[in-house]
Amino acid sequence: MTSRRQRTEAVRTLARASRLLERASGDLSLAQYRILAAVRDGDERATRVAARLALGKPTVSAAVDGLCRRGLLIREDVAEDQRAAALRLTDAGASLLDDVEAAMVARLDTVLVHADDPAGLVRGLAQLGAALDVLAASHTTERAGMR
Repeated sequence: MTSRRQRTEAVRTLARASRLLERASGDLSLAQYRILAAVRDGDERATRVAARLALGKPTVSAAVDGLCRRGLLIREDVAEDQRAAALRLTDAGASLLDDVEAAMVARLDTVLVHADDPAGLVRGLAQLGAALDVLAASHTTERAGMR
């Protein structure tokens, strides 16, 4: 187990890293980037995006509205549920997401060259992502059980 000081330093490092990625995201906010990436990963409903990203539905709804206005996302009717809309990336949205991710990877690469174990650091970040997915899924399951 790690010490509290090490975990605090990890939190501070993640906050600094988020700023590094934000600078590479161009005119997309990190929240908008996360939404586009979640849609590309298959979370086509705003409620699923909100749960996966641990964001409130109003926050996701407002961001989706802005992304639709910019022509990066499209809302489509869902045949089996008239109240729901599926989200889909437009070609422009997919292209912008590709460009932003390439810029973010390039920024990460500038940091990795200074790490003692670049591959281990990337594996650790990937494990963090997997742990976040598990946490989000457990919260979704808990909320569904409360209904």
